Amino acid sequence: QVQLVESGGGLVQPGGSLRLSCVASGIRFSLHAMGWYRQAPGKERELVAVISGPSGTNRNYADSVRGRFTISRDNAKNTVYLQMNSLKPEDTAAYYCNAKFLASINWGQGTQVTVSS
Repeated sequence: QVQLVESGGGLVQPGGSLRLSCVASGIRFSLHAMGWYRQAPGKERELVAVISGPSGTNRNYADSVRGRFTISRDNAKNTVYLQMNSLKPEDTAAYYCNAKFLASINWGQGTQVTVSS
């Protein structure tokens, strides 16, 4: 059974930082490209960042987060991270982890990030 479990969300002030984690089980983690997506109320889910497997050589970011967010992976821990710095109110959303390998796509349940003073 495939499981992706996100953690690390919460309430943070503008300019603050958070680190999201996503632990995967039931998949060959190193083979999967891992991504973070987000969905704000009333908006469509959008890609935030993606990292290739297994080495993580290729990383891509949404223009809105490039330079502020960093995606990384630890294959030994079956975990992908999203370090978020200089957070803005517009970063407020539910953040979802995604694992993709060939035609197989799996999603986590999400973790809420709220940026507010």
